[in-house]
Amino acid sequence: MKKLLYILFHRSVFVALALLAQIATLAVMVVLFSEYLEIFYWVCIFTSIASALAILCSRLEPGYKIAWLLIILPFPVFGGIFYLMVGGGSIPKRTQKRMRGMVQKSAQTLKEDFKADDLLPLGGDAAGQASYLERRAACPAYTNTETEYFALGDLAFPRMLEELEKAERYIFLEYFILEPGVFWDSILSILEDKAAQGVDVRLIYDDMGCMFTLPRDYNEQMEKKGIQCRVFNRFLPVMTLRLNNRDHRKLMIIDGKVGFTGGINLADEYINLRERFGHWKDSAILLEGDAVWSMTVMFLTMWDHICGLDEAFDRFRPPAAPVRPWTGYVQPYTDTPLDREAVGQAVYLNMIAKAKNYIYITTPYLIIDVATNTALCNAAKSGVDVRIITPHIPDKRYVFEVTRAHYPPLLEAGVKICEYTPGFIHAKNFVVDDRFAVVGTVNLDYRSLFLHFEDGVWLCEAPCIRDIRRDFLDTLKVCEPISIRRFKHLNILLQLYRSILRVFAPLM
Repeated sequence: MKKLLYILFHRSVFVALALLAQIATLAVMVVLFSEYLEIFYWVCIFTSIASALAILCSRLEPGYKIAWLLIILPFPVFGGIFYLMVGGGSIPKRTQKRMRGMVQKSAQTLKEDFKADDLLPLGGDAAGQASYLERRAACPAYTNTETEYFALGDLAFPRMLEELEKAERYIFLEYFILEPGVFWDSILSILEDKAAQGVDVRLIYDDMGCMFTLPRDYNEQMEKKGIQCRVFNRFLPVMTLRLNNRDHRKLMIIDGKVGFTGGINLADEYINLRERFGHWKDSAILLEGDAVWSMTVMFLTMWDHICGLDEAFDRFRPPAAPVRPWTGYVQPYTDTPLDREAVGQAVYLNMIAKAKNYIYITTPYLIIDVATNTALCNAAKSGVDVRIITPHIPDKRYVFEVTRAHYPPLLEAGVKICEYTPGFIHAKNFVVDDRFAVVGTVNLDYRSLFLHFEDGVWLCEAPCIRDIRRDFLDTLKVCEPISIRRFKHLNILLQLYRSILRVFAPLM
């Protein structure tokens, strides 16, 4: 009974009911007004026509266009208004101005670190990728940065605690999901101790990501413990485009000297202390050295964006890191949906296009746009060994079906797809030709590529690339290869279900 009452009175239920009520009210009002006011009817029709034309002429991803057109065209009286409210609204000028300020401040702070031309001796492929991230995301490439790859969250967990214990000036955390348990409670205990010692401890978490794991006033609880805490994009029961923009980044930064990122959220399933979908396979990467300063600036720009502040970032700059032997190039980067530049997608497409021997990908979701699908198919047809690992046990059944709906054209082109049979694979890794790799938070789905705030680390000639490749090949040993024959005689209803899900995947 207590569990039932908890579910019934959870804020997510009220939010969902409020949103449904708004949609129903809007639909009823539009229909009623249209029946009694002919001019209103034609205004709605004109709005839908204008919305459809705007969609067709926009630079939106083709799949996103098709999904919205299939909503607008069958329901011309209601569809256009609905699209303007939640699908096609423009970013407010105030938000655009603040976003430009974030980018400009980040670029100004980091401009002395821009060194893409230094990669020219490694070839145009390397220099071109680094230059793109500097120009379009204001994220420099660094040397003098050691990297350590963790093939499981279980392995990253003790190292995170070890590094947090060393903090002397500040600890910055930014995560999509926090959930009380061994993982988060262990970290929180250290954060409380460090805050009591005078360390500047700051925490950002996403409200939707923590909807079912934290109480609404959790940020206030943190403040009482001496931890500065901000909630990203409070989930309000109002139909608006902002509902789509979530903070999916995972950053842990200690004194500007050590930084962690990857797929790991701070909840027990990520370190296999709680089983939800079989064995949870995730990854993380540790950076130590010059490149961590870029991650620090990423966090501070987000903090200022949420708080409306304009801090002097240089006061957080760490002392010069000790000179290390050759570490390759390390380029942390961030992606924001507010600047219309799909950085995460561009990084992946560049890596696919430049591959000569192999492309190895691990991703929890394979809900790819037209450009990525075409690039992967073309690479495989050109003789590149393209392999993708996805989960065998899903976290969301409908998402799993959409993922499988994207298999056939890839398999027909020669892409090898395998499912991780022990459970759910949450890692978001690319490794190409033993030369380049990415470890980060960017899934191969529409939300990550076009709607969320994300981050990643691009690696060039870094020693840990061998570890990422080895982890991929070791993981293949417990994966089930997927054959195109499996899709030849599918139940007609399942085929129809997957087809519908695939069409509307950009809106999910």
